[in-house]
Amino acid sequence: MSGIKIIPVGGRSVYVEICKDISLECNRKVHALYYKLRELSGVEEVVPAYSSLLLIYDPLTIGYKDLRDKIEDLAAQEGVVELKPRKFKIPVVYGGEYGPDMKLVIEKTGLSEDEVIKIHTSKVYTCYMLGFTPGFVYLGDVDDRIAVPRLPTPRVKIPPGSVGIAGKQTGWYGVESPGGWVLIGRTPVVTFDPNRDPPSFIRPGDKVEFYRISEDEYREIREKSMKGEYEVKPE
Repeated sequence: MSGIKIIPVGGRSVYVEICKDISLECNRKVHALYYKLRELSGVEEVVPAYSSLLLIYDPLTIGYKDLRDKIEDLAAQEGVVELKPRKFKIPVVYGGEYGPDMKLVIEKTGLSEDEVIKIHTSKVYTCYMLGFTPGFVYLGDVDDRIAVPRLPTPRVKIPPGSVGIAGKQTGWYGVESPGGWVLIGRTPVVTFDPNRDPPSFIRPGDKVEFYRISEDEYREIREKSMKGEYEVKPE
């Protein structure tokens, strides 16, 4: 992994640019370095993004120069850490009150609702990263046929579990928050719980496949999930 940029951005933070493009291949390199740096002595937190990382460290344990050298060494050791992504199947009820923008997707694509759902559930997506609110899962890449742009005006309030599309990305909201993604459905699974360790069961690099459920199934799973009686386990 050559050509990375390491930039100090504060008293104990370092920004690492690994590549410039947003792609699965670029993001794979981010994940490879992410899991290596998490094990480095003196590193307190590593936050992965599409093509970069933010690293927070303890300067009393490791100085910046030594840290920079370690990052460069680890980045050069491609293949040292073998990524073993897990795969999760996430239930989603599509359209209606759960996917209020489904009609918009139909209008923009010329597809029927069943076709949109079939395309969205036909792919196995990769988790690029988590953000911008707690538990928000960024997944890619979306089939070009349903890769619709974000809403021109974001909503003020979006229910947790809402599944949306924004260009080539899909994903879901872990908590209630504002947002501008095009909402096509909702998962009944509690995907972010601050009392759980870890709060989000999806990790960067994991695989996700959606499957369609009915409104009755949604209500049943949601009730169990809220009580802690429903768990999505990796295949």
